[in-house]
Amino acid sequence: MFKFITNKPFWVNMLIAAGIFLLLLVLFFSSLGFLTRHNENAKVPQVTGRNIEEARRLLEAKGFDVEVQDSVYIDNAEKLSVIRQSPEADAVVKSNRTIYLTINRAIAPLVDMPDLRGFSYLSAKLYLQSLGLKLGDTSYTPDIAKNAVKEQLFKGKAINPGSKIDMGSTIDLVLGSGVGTTEVNVPDLTGMTLAQARDYISNLGLSISAINAEGTVTDRENAFITRQLPEPFETLPDGTRGPNKIRAGQLIDIWISATPPAVVDSAAAPLP
Repeated sequence: MFKFITNKPFWVNMLIAAGIFLLLLVLFFSSLGFLTRHNENAKVPQVTGRNIEEARRLLEAKGFDVEVQDSVYIDNAEKLSVIRQSPEADAVVKSNRTIYLTINRAIAPLVDMPDLRGFSYLSAKLYLQSLGLKLGDTSYTPDIAKNAVKEQLFKGKAINPGSKIDMGSTIDLVLGSGVGTTEVNVPDLTGMTLAQARDYISNLGLSISAINAEGTVTDRENAFITRQLPEPFETLPDGTRGPNKIRAGQLIDIWISATPPAVVDSAAAPLP
């Protein structure tokens, strides 16, 4: 073969080499369509809303590869259903293209219940939505802070901040209706724990405002109330004592301590 090449003039060898190069070039471009499947396009079917397994079978039957790219949780969507697809439905792509899917989780993720007490109605609603929780029913209780959240309820019961609940759960709110018109006697909270006082005055339509600690208090709810404002009694013009009055919805400031207050001899104190 080499003798055949060397026996030819140089210009003949150049022509032969150029011909071989052109032949290879033609063969390359002729096979390019086959190698890249240039003419094998397909329309992406609509799989959003379908179960992931059904969507996978449909896409693979059309010649597509399937990959689950992400998962989200939408409480009103079917579990393990396709929420989004990329490329979108009806896009024309190569038949071997990978279709990326986002599916709905089978189990709702847990979120921490926030402390909404003191929030306005609108702020509480937006906060719940940001956590994937839903606002349920609203009710009202006499309170000076109108439309402020006084209680947060889950399935009819008070829920503490930090409690783990399913995303998509419904939270009911108790809002303040404003100061009431009915006057009641100021309750005497001295000696009660903070938790006891909360339960007691909630039945009267009252709330605790400022909580002031005397000394070191590590467990506020079980700390003892040592004094309060307004006080349960007031001194009348004739020097006797009479019950102080307060309207439903107003607030009481308290002071708490880790130790209970000294017991006052009621016999030595003037009676109303």
